[in-house]
Amino acid sequence: MAKRDYYEVLGVTRTSTEIEITKAYRGLAKKYHPDQNPGDDEVVAKYHEVTEAYEVLKDGNRKQIYDRYGHEGLAQAAAGGGGGGGVDLGDLLGQVFGDFLGGGGRGRKARGPRRGEDIEDVIDVDLLEAATGVKKTVSIRYEANCKECGGSGAKAGTQPVQCKRCKGSGAEYVSAGGLFSFPQACRGCSGRGTVIPDPCKACRGVGRVESRESLDLNIPPGVDTRIRLSVPGHGHEGAPGATRGNLELIIRVREHKIFERDGHNLICQFPVSFARAALGGPVELTTLTNQKVTIEVPRGAQTHTTVLRAVGHGMPDLDDPRRKGDLLVILVVETPTSLSPEQEQLLRKLAELEGTTPPMPRKGFFGKLKDLINGDVPPTGQKN
Repeated sequence: MAKRDYYEVLGVTRTSTEIEITKAYRGLAKKYHPDQNPGDDEVVAKYHEVTEAYEVLKDGNRKQIYDRYGHEGLAQAAAGGGGGGGVDLGDLLGQVFGDFLGGGGRGRKARGPRRGEDIEDVIDVDLLEAATGVKKTVSIRYEANCKECGGSGAKAGTQPVQCKRCKGSGAEYVSAGGLFSFPQACRGCSGRGTVIPDPCKACRGVGRVESRESLDLNIPPGVDTRIRLSVPGHGHEGAPGATRGNLELIIRVREHKIFERDGHNLICQFPVSFARAALGGPVELTTLTNQKVTIEVPRGAQTHTTVLRAVGHGMPDLDDPRRKGDLLVILVVETPTSLSPEQEQLLRKLAELEGTTPPMPRKGFFGKLKDLINGDVPPTGQKN
């Protein structure tokens, strides 16, 4: 059976923080722990699946391999090679294992502290806000270096010590057969090169804590769904001494109950009376931005086939808000559902002129019964 996605197993996302991943794991591990479910092989299997997912996602190097190459990449990294799947092992080793092999080894310059990861989030705006621009305050959760230990994970006054298993390299080598061996993340220190004998209580040895901040953002006019806005320096904090990542906001524009967007144009339906559709003439409508616009209805306008254009009353261009699309108005002719006696008389007169005089209303069963009782029986052959 194919392995499930590790993020799905833990119920987290790729943008979840290490703290969120650990919290999700602890809850599931407690739920599926063999001691809590004796004799239930299915639950025990789930426990091992959860543990396997956590072991990968908590490890920065293995997580990076998994995010890029999936399960197959992890298998090849662990096995030290193997072909297929389109995974370039040389590229994988150079870009990923170089991070914990002192900058990549052969021909590579030592890298500085790792930059913080980006945060991706969705921000909802109304169609009107997308048309006019809006200022919004967003709350961001991000990973920060623990202030108690400076991000080292070690209790104040102590320091991480060199991993005895890998002697500080962060890697151990696995034989691929013959004369070749390939590096993998050290199982003793998860590729960090150090271990923490006395963890910091504030961050429990992780070196990272969850933090929050509020940002005031100016959403420009003309944005549309799936537009990305980048806010530099407001992602996760990097390693001590490195820069923060960026905040990547994806716009999602809510649907409007009257206006529909089509690129830079707006579309709406506008009801007109039967008389106005037949005779034509000016009508006034209100735009998305609450402006009053007068448009001319042509004589003989038809439902859904007559489309009028209000130039310059659509959505602004994101690159140049002075340029705007148009408002397309689809006319809908309304047939009256109730008529006054005068209106009915005029419509009957119109029908007579057209040669399609409608019949008088027919009497129902009770009306005919009343005629029989009163003796008002129509001549033979005459229909009511």
